[in-house]
Formats: sequence, C-alpha cells, structure tokens
Amino acid sequence: MDSLKKHGFEVHYKPGLSREELLSIVENYNILVFRGRLKIDRGVIDRGANLKVLARYGIGLDNVDVEHAVKRGIAVVNAPSASAISVAELTIALMLTVYRRLYDFIHSVKCGEWSKGKHLGRELHGKKLGVIGFGRIGSRVAYYAKAFGMDIMVYDIRDVSEEVSKLGGVQVDLERLLSGADVVTLHVPLTPLTWHMINDKTLSMMRDGTVLVNTSRGEVIDTDALLKHVDRLGGVALDVLEQEPPKDEKIWRLVKHPNVVVTPHIGAETVEAMDRIADELVKNILEAVNWL
Repeated sequence: MDSLKKHGFEVHYKPGLSREELLSIVENYNILVFRGRLKIDRGVIDRGANLKVLARYGIGLDNVDVEHAVKRGIAVVNAPSASAISVAELTIALMLTVYRRLYDFIHSVKCGEWSKGKHLGRELHGKKLGVIGFGRIGSRVAYYAKAFGMDIMVYDIRDVSEEVSKLGGVQVDLERLLSGADVVTLHVPLTPLTWHMINDKTLSMMRDGTVLVNTSRGEVIDTDALLKHVDRLGGVALDVLEQEPPKDEKIWRLVKHPNVVVTPHIGAETVEAMDRIADELVKNILEAVNWL
C-alpha cells in the first residue's frame, strides 16, 4: 500500500470485505487488489464499470474469470514467482513431518508423554520423489529434494527434460511417476485439465506406502477418492483442501484422519514472501497502468 501511495495512487484498505459489500462499491475503483478468498467472477467484473486492473496478491488466478476480464479490456496481473521459495520450503517441511512422524511426536510430548521409541521415522535420502508440475515451485522443490539425496522423477505437459536432467532427474509419464515414486508432490495450477487429476484411477497407480503432498490447489485432488485410499498410503500432507475452511463432513473426515497432516493454506505465509509479492505486484500494476 505504501508503494502504491508513493506512485500517486489513492488506496482504500478494506480487509474482510464480503462479496455483497464488494459488489456495492466496486464501480468506484479502477484497480482491485485481492487475495484468494474472494471470487472475482463475471458478476463482480460487470459491476466494476471503471475497472482497469485486477491484481491478485499471490500466484493463482483460479478465483478470477480471466477470460471475461480480458474481453472487458481489464488487465489481470499477479505475482507468479514471489512465493516460490516459501511454498517449496513448506513442501519439504511437510515431507519431513510425515516421514519423521513429527506431528505425532510433538503432540505427544505436549500432552505429557515422553514418546521416544514409540515410532520409527524414515529418511528422505534415497527415496524416489515424483514432482507433478515443474514450474517455479516444482523445480525448486526438486532442487531442495536433490540436496536431501532424493532421486527425482518429473511429470509435466511441457518438455522439461533438459532442466530435469541438470538435477540428475528424469522426465516420465504420469503413470510411471505415480507407480514408481515413494513421495508424490503436486505443483500444478488449477485448470480444467488438473481438476481432480488425483482421483481413484491415479491413486490406484500408487503403491501402498506412498506419501502424497499437495501445496498447489485443493481441487487437484478428489477428496472422495483420497478417503478411499488414505489408509493404505504412507501419509498425506495437505496445505490446501477442496473446501477452505473445511465445513463438509467428508472434508473433516480427511482432516481428522490419523494418516493426514493438514496446514491452513500457509504456503506463501512468510514475511519474505509477502514482501516479494508486494514488490512484484506493484511493478506489474504500474506496467499494466502504463500499458493501458
């Protein structure tokens, strides 16, 4: 906000704005900066008669009707690279949490139990990591995982074999990745192609004991299918859910399952990432305004 003010913008800060409140005031604004909670759909866009720029404070644009905005001549910008480090670090942390049973140990000690010897953890070293989506975050996760001594397999709809080979990894098809990986981690945007890409069919390709990690979008995984397979998996770590915050009974069943660790969509929730997002977004807003 300070950066925008320095560039001459009049900034109104309205945290916790409801959809109804947004609809009642959006016509007064040229630029709308928002995060992932609000759906910037056709209704919002059409009501915003004076909108020139939609600015997503973060990476994903799945809560924005980008096509309709562009048809209306509205620029859509985000900060696609700013939170990659934070999300990648969380992904590795979730892998370690599952493999070393950290949640169980920490919880038991806080409850007064000295649980040394109760569980045996496992090492990441020597395990096969399957990275689905080799963009900014997925490639960084692979880089970090290589430092842990993991073997890297990658699936992506693009040819990224050259980049993957630099890490000593290999690009494979989805079935080979799912059937061969000890850990599968998801780093894809939410699109019609990726919606429920982890479903009963693809989960059936995973061996018993495979660990599944998702720090991308909750809707990439079919919750019903995951509940069917969760007991035979080696662990599930989720920073995202199909419904956030969880309300449906089936979502709560997944959250409370002893084989599942859940964090509340905190992939980009670091001081450093917030600063980088702000800087990148201001730059992109200024470019969009100048272009218009």
